[in-house]
Amino acid sequence: MANFIINTDENVYIPAEDSYLLADNLQINEGQSVLEIGTGSGIVAMYASRLTDSVTVTDINFDACRLAEENFRANGIEGIEILFGNLFEPVKNRKFDVILFNTPYLPTEEDEVLDNTINYAFDGGLNGRKVIDLFLNEVGNHLNDGGIVQLIQSSLSGNEETLEKLDSLGFIAEIAASEHFFFEDITLINAYKI
Repeated sequence: MANFIINTDENVYIPAEDSYLLADNLQINEGQSVLEIGTGSGIVAMYASRLTDSVTVTDINFDACRLAEENFRANGIEGIEILFGNLFEPVKNRKFDVILFNTPYLPTEEDEVLDNTINYAFDGGLNGRKVIDLFLNEVGNHLNDGGIVQLIQSSLSGNEETLEKLDSLGFIAEIAASEHFFFEDITLINAYKI
């Protein structure tokens, strides 16, 4: 595990098991272009920057963009492009070789929604799929042929549904890794664009 300096902010998701499940299983080759959606503290992007020079990150939470920039600076990492905006909005006509996303996957009732930007990090809507499905509908438009999508979600938000959706979109998808926690499995899904 890399020893990065990680500054935190109460409005930004603090790296946890799901962050490291993704960071420890990155499928990135030197020279590939990488997009991370929802970078948060920037921890996954920092791991990615050790594997390739072309890393772009987006986040819908402006505090996260600021914190990621601070963390990149604190670790002497230059050249990561930081863009503010929702999902693929900031990279409208661009394509990448690798797309990473630790999704907001928690099923969230209306009374559980926080009135704060940290809410973006976990609020998956009633079935946990609100953001996952929006992401899946668009991801193929931003991935180069032969590219890979790596996304983190929970068994509570329907792993099979994600695999079936990716399959219907022409990907070959699999659960590449998972970790069991009290009431759920956190899973890493790898999907290859053929």
